[in-house]
Amino acid sequence: MDKRLTVIGQENSIFNQFMYEVRSVDIQSDRMRFRKNLQRCSQIMAYEMSKELAYEKKLVTTPLGELEMDLVVQPPILVSILRAGLPMHNGFLDFFDGADNGFISAYRHHTKGNDFVVKVEYLALPPIEGRTLIICDPMIASGRSIVLSYQAIVPEKGQPGQVFLCGLIASEEGIDYVRRSIPNAHIFVGALDSELTAKAYIVPGLGDAGDLAFGNKE
Repeated sequence: MDKRLTVIGQENSIFNQFMYEVRSVDIQSDRMRFRKNLQRCSQIMAYEMSKELAYEKKLVTTPLGELEMDLVVQPPILVSILRAGLPMHNGFLDFFDGADNGFISAYRHHTKGNDFVVKVEYLALPPIEGRTLIICDPMIASGRSIVLSYQAIVPEKGQPGQVFLCGLIASEEGIDYVRRSIPNAHIFVGALDSELTAKAYIVPGLGDAGDLAFGNKE
């Protein structure tokens, strides 16, 4: 087992109910419910990821006494790829409510036929030197968007102490590309699908997460 890859949906939990609903054509057409399910999946992912963070003991005083508890050493920096990553961002913020936040745009620019390039045009985030960096993108298809986003951030904004890359659904091909490109990253995904079409869409996947969450774009 590759310890750099965690596929949450491989274990039985309520997580798979939410995954079923984001995939189902009969349910996902409700945009509010789709966004909510993305958020709920991300909350569970944030909890699972929290087990990999660094902790330190801190004394807490209760009405009846004192005890030491293990708390996260430092809140992470949470970066989402616009626009599809926003519901995931909200889910992670529900758990890492002290996180610093960043946003980056990465989108496909189609050229001829099935060919496209990924363009990164907007970047806003704090310095990341020595920090835990979390990058969220619901669909890791070819893997190019999340890799280019990482390369736009590092080393320009510093060298992170830990790197987590998160997606709701990934293709096997995309994960292979991400692992080759960012070997130090720990990848968390909800599901790993086997097929990637010539247009780099995941099958069975769920469709276009950004359009389903926020409406069609031109």
